[in-house]
Amino acid sequence: MEFLSSIFTGANIALIGAFLAVGLAGWGSAKGVGNAACAVGGFLSENPNMFGKVFILEALPATQGIYGFVVAFMIMLKVGVLGGGDISAITVAQGGYLLFAALPIAIVGLISAQYQSKAAIAGINLISKQKDKLGNAITNAALVETYAILALLISMLLIMNF
Repeated sequence: MEFLSSIFTGANIALIGAFLAVGLAGWGSAKGVGNAACAVGGFLSENPNMFGKVFILEALPATQGIYGFVVAFMIMLKVGVLGGGDISAITVAQGGYLLFAALPIAIVGLISAQYQSKAAIAGINLISKQKDKLGNAITNAALVETYAILALLISMLLIMNF
């Protein structure tokens, strides 16, 4: 039993939250960017001069991974892993609080990046037929970003309230 209590410290529980924030949001971003990259590759085979225009659509799903990284960084600062704080001062309840604070961006980041890539792929298909519709394509894909930003804000507000 002493072994488990040495593993499940407040700091370690909080760091699980940091791991989930960066891991799940990063996974969603990697999958989203990868899916959009496949569509961009096909598009560029017929339109090689349009890379600069469609790159934005390919890169949009990457932002959720960045949001997860920001939340993980904030948790590591609060716990004291970064900045030389006393990590033993974090109670199990506080660690649980920080774990739950990470969940909005972890879950929404994972899911929204994948949906954003679908919107980006639809935008790439739109541009392949109507080259002047880049603004419409970016706007449609960026709307999905709204929910990732809201999740980021909730996670940040919870962490800042710690």
